[in-house]
Amino acid sequence: MAEPSRPPGGGGAGSEGLGRSRGGLTSKLHLSAGRCCPLSLIVTVGQRADRTRFEAVLEKIRVPRTGQGRPRKKPDGLAADRACTHSLCREYPRRRDVRHTIPEKADTQAVRLRKGSRGGRPPGFDQERYRKRDTVRRAISKPGQSRAVVTRYDKRRYVHLGTATAATPAIWPRT
Repeated sequence: MAEPSRPPGGGGAGSEGLGRSRGGLTSKLHLSAGRCCPLSLIVTVGQRADRTRFEAVLEKIRVPRTGQGRPRKKPDGLAADRACTHSLCREYPRRRDVRHTIPEKADTQAVRLRKGSRGGRPPGFDQERYRKRDTVRRAISKPGQSRAVVTRYDKRRYVHLGTATAATPAIWPRT
C-alpha cells in the first residue's frame, strides 16, 4: 500500500501545521531573512526539523526588482546555524552557486578528525559573515511582536501563514 503524499506544509494533524508534543499542539514558523526583514515564510508542525524545510524556504524567496523584470530568487549569501549542518543543506547552496556560511557541529568535526586524511577537508567558514547572522534572529523576533502570530489561535495552517505574512509588511517600513 502506498503512503499518501504529504502537502508542502509539513504534514501532521490533518496537515494543518499542528504537531503533537509534551506541551500539546505546536507549530513552527520557518523563515529566511535579509537585512532584518523576512523574505519567505513556511509553517510546519512543531516537531519538524529545520533542515527538512531548508530548501523549501529558500525556494520561496522572491525579491522584487526596482525596475522591470522578474523578481530575484537567488540570495547573495547564506548564513545558517548549526541546525543546518547536514550535507544536503550544504549541497543545495553549492548547486545554486550561493556563497554560504554554516558552522560545523562539534561531533561532526570530531568524526572527521578521527578519520584523518580520509575525513576530508573542513567546510569553508567565514567568521565575519557568520557574525552578521544576528539579523536573522532579529527578523524572527519581529513577527513575534504580533500577538496573533505568537499565540496561534488559528487552527488552519494557511490562516496562520496568512497572519504571519500580514504581520511581515509592517516590519519593512520600520527597517
